[in-house]
Amino acid sequence: MKIVFDHQTFGWQKYGGISRYIYEIALQLSLQSGIDVTVASPFYVNEYLKKAPKSLKVLGVHVCQLPKTGRILRAINHVIVFLLVRYLRPNIVHETHYSSKRCAPKGAKVVLTVYDMIHERFSDQFSPFDSTIIEKAIAVAHADHIICISDQTRTDLIDLLKVSPDKISVVYLGFSLTCEPHLIKKIDASSQPFLLYVGARRGYKNFENLLKAYAASNYLSANYELVCFGGGDFTSKELGMMKALNINAKNIRQVSGSDEVLAGLYEAASVFVYPSLYEGFGIPPLEAMSFSCPVVCSNVSCIPEVVGDAAEMFDPNDIKSIQSAIERVVQNTEFKKELISRGKERIKHFSWERCGQETLKVYRKVSGKQ
Repeated sequence: MKIVFDHQTFGWQKYGGISRYIYEIALQLSLQSGIDVTVASPFYVNEYLKKAPKSLKVLGVHVCQLPKTGRILRAINHVIVFLLVRYLRPNIVHETHYSSKRCAPKGAKVVLTVYDMIHERFSDQFSPFDSTIIEKAIAVAHADHIICISDQTRTDLIDLLKVSPDKISVVYLGFSLTCEPHLIKKIDASSQPFLLYVGARRGYKNFENLLKAYAASNYLSANYELVCFGGGDFTSKELGMMKALNINAKNIRQVSGSDEVLAGLYEAASVFVYPSLYEGFGIPPLEAMSFSCPVVCSNVSCIPEVVGDAAEMFDPNDIKSIQSAIERVVQNTEFKKELISRGKERIKHFSWERCGQETLKVYRKVSGKQ
């Protein structure tokens, strides 16, 4: 079987969840006997591809993308990939993002992964010039089969775009944060205990309600810092909210860095908090569990589907619920140990190897090839 992954995510994403997912399944499939895998990305900025082992065939060169060249590179990539896939004559073309232009040649089947329906559910949080909703609908329509990364995303796709359930398969993601123990950036044990938040903080990520819950708790604000990894510097709006909530500026900080820094934070955190209103899957809770960090998270969207019974959950729209859930975990040592133990069991259900195997089953079903 010949499989080609297109250029889309690798042409614009240096690091990130989507490119990581596509890279990992391409790598897993490249190790399978009888499977010919090619990533067709003539000009790519992605660091995962740049470091890919020889077992993964990459047709392209790594470039440093400048702001003014991004659109030009995407246009050039599409033209070249259109020609490449006709030369390669694959059985499957896996489109790595949403394009209104189908690049697969006649006879090849198109598989598309739909990661979430965030743009559709929270359209008011995106620019009116954002074309994702339109392009996704067109890409879904021309795909022969669709992979969703959670049952929640599958349900939303059926509900919002009226896609036939027979056209959809659910394949769970793995998680990637693995670091050599000696490389992990250790946190000073004498520093104040802290709650950990990871990732972007905009809109549906619900960071504002976490701030309000933290400020509302005399116990949490007096005994714990709130550390935010990634997401960029705090905005003026966020700083203004912290001031309005009377949060001591010394008690909340933003940290950026490598996977080794994040691993150190997971290891040292008293609890990892995941307050999102919606996710397509949700890898950070699994990362936290893998580093023995207890998880407190929302009870909505696909999050309960991912964490199972290995997390303490709350209503993300209820400040008191968030506050109480965090306090229940940090104030009860035995409960923390129980969550950590459950987390170690839960992560056994998710791996890139399993993701690759399940994806290959989809390809075989769609193409009729073994």
